[in-house]
Amino acid sequence: MTKTVATPAARASTTGTLVRTPSGVAGLGGIGLVLAGGVSVQFGSAVAALLFPRAGAFGVVSLRITIAALLLSAVCRPRLRGRSGTDWAVAGVFGLALGGMNVLFYQAIDRIPLGPAVTLEVLGPLLLSVVGARRARGLLWAGLALAGVLLLGRSGLAGLDPAGVAFALAAGAMWAAYIVFGARAGARFPGLDGLAVAMAVAALVSLPLGIGSAGGTLLEPGVLALGVAIAVLSSGLPYTLELLALRRLPTETFAVLTSLAPALATLAGFLVLGQTPTVPACAGIALVVAASAGAVRGGAH
Repeated sequence: MTKTVATPAARASTTGTLVRTPSGVAGLGGIGLVLAGGVSVQFGSAVAALLFPRAGAFGVVSLRITIAALLLSAVCRPRLRGRSGTDWAVAGVFGLALGGMNVLFYQAIDRIPLGPAVTLEVLGPLLLSVVGARRARGLLWAGLALAGVLLLGRSGLAGLDPAGVAFALAAGAMWAAYIVFGARAGARFPGLDGLAVAMAVAALVSLPLGIGSAGGTLLEPGVLALGVAIAVLSSGLPYTLELLALRRLPTETFAVLTSLAPALATLAGFLVLGQTPTVPACAGIALVVAASAGAVRGGAH
């Protein structure tokens, strides 16, 4: 089993579990990685929605994950020898969470608008941040972020397809699992090896669904070209940035920062899909940004 060397941004607890605490440049660097990943994944999701009429939700998500898995494997060339059974189990669960999160979320945005879907999905990481917070200040930022998310979604949640809402909430639960096991995989595997293995697992889960749904459409040049762009924007780039961030930030801080996702999704929906946010939605965005700024300030000191 590969040992993790604690950097100034990390310390080992008495139980042997690696606990990450952002410090100075390391903490601010992790924050920047989360924000860059969030912008990439939300705009990638907006572009993916444009491809649904041609390849369907299952087809698009399987294309995205499979292409991202191939690209990561080619670039990273993960070392698979010498891994323990626990290493493989962590990477496997990480991959199942990653695949489940994406499949469920794409089913959600196939039924309901992007902004409300992300608003519901982000409740998973927010719940994780509340559970993980050990200080009153952490609970304050998580509660403020939750209030902003609820306000953001209030004007757009009424009358939504119940199945779409259920898929978004389930995707949120998978997102929370992704954060927890992504941090563990990052501690056990060097570089991006853990992510490459997890992405391969996610591809094995999603590809049969895509083939069964879209068939030969997935091989059309136009679909493949958009699939590559979506894979880079929505999988390869953001997951790489997030895995690096999880090595610099505690999971509860990372989870609160993900509350920016509804704001980013609303912006992407407006610019790419022509979805104009309401005044209550803008107020919700302001609360979410304030909560994230508070988490950044508290985590960087």
